[in-house]
Amino acid sequence: MGKISRRTFLRTSAIAAGALVAGTGMVNKLVLAQDQVTVVNSIRSLKNPYHGTWNLGGRIFAESVGANYVTLLTEGDSQKGLADINALLARTNGNMVLNVDPNQSPDATPIVQACVDAGAYVVTQWNKPDDLHPWDYNPNYVAHISFAGVPYGKATAEALFAAMGGSGGIVALGGLAANVPAIERKQGLDDALAENPDIELLDFQVADWDTGKALDIVNTWLTRFGDSLKGIWAANDSMGFGALSALEAAGLAGAVPVTGIDGTSQAVQNVLDGTFAATVAWDPFWQGGMGLSIGYHAKMGTFDPAEEPEEHREFYGTGLLISAENAEEYYNLNVLDVPRVDWEDLWGRVTGQIVYPEAEGSS
Repeated sequence: MGKISRRTFLRTSAIAAGALVAGTGMVNKLVLAQDQVTVVNSIRSLKNPYHGTWNLGGRIFAESVGANYVTLLTEGDSQKGLADINALLARTNGNMVLNVDPNQSPDATPIVQACVDAGAYVVTQWNKPDDLHPWDYNPNYVAHISFAGVPYGKATAEALFAAMGGSGGIVALGGLAANVPAIERKQGLDDALAENPDIELLDFQVADWDTGKALDIVNTWLTRFGDSLKGIWAANDSMGFGALSALEAAGLAGAVPVTGIDGTSQAVQNVLDGTFAATVAWDPFWQGGMGLSIGYHAKMGTFDPAEEPEEHREFYGTGLLISAENAEEYYNLNVLDVPRVDWEDLWGRVTGQIVYPEAEGSS
């Protein structure tokens, strides 16, 4: 079991938490024990509390198996992300396991190919092209993990509509344009709007998952739409936080409900205090550690990826809508309490094989 003290978890869940964090030009300077496997999380930014918790899960897993641990940060730059991965593959001579959240879907292909060429093992999460499959790169491309974005985008929208009383104008903040979860969550919003004709979408803008960009956009919306703006849907918690900051400055926090997605501890607190109508928890602590665990166990020969069913190679994990009805229970069990993950339960949260649009159209 991966266990840490409650004090340590609360202090470090949004920071590097003891990992080697590699920035631009730093990868080749890292001091690594050459006789140990290096396990690596490549994520967007530690400024995002979601990825901060992801990073902590990775560090705790690495400690459990005595592996080197490195965090690579793209800061939203796809070229930097690939360059840092290539540099670390060279530095480790391929003795490496990578758990990566690609900045954009097209980034996954060169990342996977670089790992395969170097003999490293890789697990991707969230973003990849539909025609890129782990079983085409046995055994090194071990698995792809995602979450069904459409139903959760719809669920948060419906929670927002309910908090508004079922009618009124909303605005919506989207993620990166070529990012799979951003696309899927927006589709969920669109589906909810189609079923609720008394809700009007006043405007939709992309804020790139960023709190500051969301703050600026919402400030403009508040001036533009005034009292017609009754709710704000955001495709992740970080953008929701930006929206809430703008509402607080305008004296509207709690009066105009906000939704997010990611289930960060602050977002759960916001649901409890009534400023968020809902969020969705993916458990980034599990993502950060289990993505590494699956790749590590494949590298160590615990299982042969080629022998696993396809639903273990491309699968949806488990999400949970958090609203006023269950926020207190979730907060007590998952924020105040210490996360406990059995890193050897590789497939325990599989909820089905990923379905792509082509497959849906041909059925």
